[in-house]
Amino acid sequence: MTYKSIAVDGPSGAGKSTLAKMLAEALGYLYVDTGAIYRTVGLSACRRGVDPGDGAAVVPMLAGLDIDLRHGEDGLQHMYLDGEDVTDEIRRPEISKYASAVSALPQVRAFLMDMQRELARRQNVIMDGRDIGTVVLPGADVKIFLTAAPEDRAKRRYAELLQRGHGGDYETVLRDIIQRDENDTRRAAAPLRQAEDALLVDTTGNSLEESFDVLLNTIKERLDA
Repeated sequence: MTYKSIAVDGPSGAGKSTLAKMLAEALGYLYVDTGAIYRTVGLSACRRGVDPGDGAAVVPMLAGLDIDLRHGEDGLQHMYLDGEDVTDEIRRPEISKYASAVSALPQVRAFLMDMQRELARRQNVIMDGRDIGTVVLPGADVKIFLTAAPEDRAKRRYAELLQRGHGGDYETVLRDIIQRDENDTRRAAAPLRQAEDALLVDTTGNSLEESFDVLLNTIKERLDA
């Protein structure tokens, strides 16, 4: 049986996770948040006191890494580190910086590549991240590059942090968003970029429902083509 795959790439805070979850539910696909996997590696580096940008320190850590991705009764993806559910903890702003740094290491990306591709081999998936359409699933049936203005993305991320009970302020979140954009687009290993055959969708000023409708209609059209 041949399974379908949908790749959703874009910068931090573009709404990839929220929209991909909604799309997966509407289409009956498995949702895979690859960013959460990298955040879990980043959290492990943080807890161990490892410099996330130092490959010589991070690579030895990978062999003993116990990372698991499970879908709970709520239908959502939960991340486990050493048997502990860290789904909420990996969303802390400081872990975003760790995630950005470890994801720039080629050894980390290679380590996690098989996990991501195996999920797509076993079922219909919608997978979001930074390089899904360009590196992880270059043969995806549909590719979307989702973006929005930094200010819009910072507002969304700040609201998400408040909802999760984390502190911080909007200006700090905006600075982090801009810094992560720079790190993700300039890194040597699988930099953030739009795949040549991906559809660019800018959600600046859109409501969640408006963005969802555009994406769902686009995906259905491309799958039926």
